[in-house]
Amino acid sequence: MSSTTEQKTSRGGFIAAFRDHPASVGENYFGHMRFACRFAGKLFAAGGAALVHAVIPPLCETTASRKVKELHEMCHHRATHD
Repeated sequence: MSSTTEQKTSRGGFIAAFRDHPASVGENYFGHMRFACRFAGKLFAAGGAALVHAVIPPLCETTASRKVKELHEMCHHRATHD
């Protein structure tokens, strides 16, 4: 946990952290939850593809790296267009 987060939560601002962090990326709580869940799903899919590839190398040869690039683009697009 970062020192900023620790300061917010230690000052009784735990509820404020639910509002402040999403706001710092231009989202409300539910918008942030939607983005984080979508990101987690794609990350989970990339990990699954990497695991399949580890066991059976001819399968999913580029899937994990392609998904990671998509995740990078999601974050980059979000950071520059919000």
